[in-house]
Amino acid sequence: MASSSHMLDDIKKTLWAAADKLRANMDAAEYKHLVLGLIFLKYISDSFAARRAELTRRFQDEADDYFLHERDDQMLAEELEERDYYKEVNAFWVPEAARWEAVRASAKQTDIGKRIDDALALIENENAALKKIGLDKRYARAQLPDGKLGELVDLVSTIGFGEEASQARDVLGQVYEYFLGQFANAEGKKGGQFYTPASIVKTLVAVLAPHHGKVYDPCCGSGGMFVQSEKFIEAHGGKLGDVSIYGQESNPTTWRLAAMNLAIRGIDFNLGKEPADTFTKNQHQDLRADFILANPPFNISDWWHGSLEGDPRWVYGDPPQGNANYAWLQHMLHHLAPNGRAGIVLANGSMSSSQNNEGVIRAAMVEADVVEVMIALPGQLFFNTQIPACLWFLCKKKTTRKGEVLFIDARKLGTMISRVQAELTDEVIERIAATVAAWRGESGDYADQAGYSRSVTLSEIAGHGHVLTPGRYVGSEEVEDDDDAFAEKMQKLTEQLGEQMAKGAELDALIRTKLRGLGYEF
Repeated sequence: MASSSHMLDDIKKTLWAAADKLRANMDAAEYKHLVLGLIFLKYISDSFAARRAELTRRFQDEADDYFLHERDDQMLAEELEERDYYKEVNAFWVPEAARWEAVRASAKQTDIGKRIDDALALIENENAALKKIGLDKRYARAQLPDGKLGELVDLVSTIGFGEEASQARDVLGQVYEYFLGQFANAEGKKGGQFYTPASIVKTLVAVLAPHHGKVYDPCCGSGGMFVQSEKFIEAHGGKLGDVSIYGQESNPTTWRLAAMNLAIRGIDFNLGKEPADTFTKNQHQDLRADFILANPPFNISDWWHGSLEGDPRWVYGDPPQGNANYAWLQHMLHHLAPNGRAGIVLANGSMSSSQNNEGVIRAAMVEADVVEVMIALPGQLFFNTQIPACLWFLCKKKTTRKGEVLFIDARKLGTMISRVQAELTDEVIERIAATVAAWRGESGDYADQAGYSRSVTLSEIAGHGHVLTPGRYVGSEEVEDDDDAFAEKMQKLTEQLGEQMAKGAELDALIRTKLRGLGYEF
């Protein structure tokens, strides 16, 4: 098993190195869509071809339910064109002109870009789920040097997937995911907003254990939370389809990436009828989810709109207009089913900030006993930000441990995988998940561990001003990490400066209005 895993790692690295070389001077953010779109096209075609080969065998096997008693070449060919055979195994129907062999045969033609766009359009027209999303047809206008797009087609053609459709799906899904991560890295600070590092997603999934029901991500990016949820379900003996997937994403190209990522996995999804802002154009208003997993953008200041005044989601208090963190938390709670649970990645400042009503909202949430677990994460987990992050786990109604919150301090548990990048290993993730499961009474016996975890009563939390920073409670260093303290202080100062500048602009406008009323002109 290890050797095949190493082999796949080598394939991914080799493919990435070759693809990156072909990029020439093209911007990574633009190039990403070309590469991922081609991988998607090949996946759809390969899945179709694998199903077609399987049907051909079964039609001729007397012991098979699909055996055709009366058949000749023409009847066989006609039967193979029946769309229902493909739909029943979640394989997309691919018209002949859009199949990978046709694309590959045209790789050296000068109009290869147009041919790929046409192939995507044909596939889209034949498959309602993809038509609704609208595939990204940008190949004819791609700014690649002559011949490079054809070379990219040849490169993607080298990805061998074997005959099993499930094997093809998994390998291609892993290549797709690896490329997403590499592009997030290549784009640096400009990109990566839609890509949550795998170890953070795995931690959310391991703690929430979303094995059935409705799973929702209101800022789903490229769909990584859903992919990991499906992996978790399969690893624990469940099957694809035990959960239904609901997502929302405001960026149109990222929305399409998510649809492609889920389609590659054979996952049915509902990403809303359009890419849209979750606060002002909620695509799933009536949804009450069993599990919510989300990594909202940190500390966004331009989220507010007048239509959100008095919104029913703000049960615990009006979120400040200059920071969306507490809007996200309350949005998640609003969309939870009565026994639902949510796991959310947020900037560390969310655990202790007190300005602009945030402290009041946090206190109300704690006192309502909807905060279940708080986890402090190591630094340097993200591609594109050095802001330290934490995990909030919320629930509508606790069945065990009422009146208590579990705090876990995992800041020292990261492993550096490069000079600038850390991750949580599978062993650390398993330890965290086992700690939470034991605390909930689901498996094993729970005991506080000094410097790592502690179960704390609401009255003790109230005594700390409802601050939810694990380091306060688990018995680790009294002083927070310098990095954490600096980042939080910087965040607060930036917020205060932004507010003061906004107030200054308001006063300036007011003074000008008054002076105009007195006859002064500017």
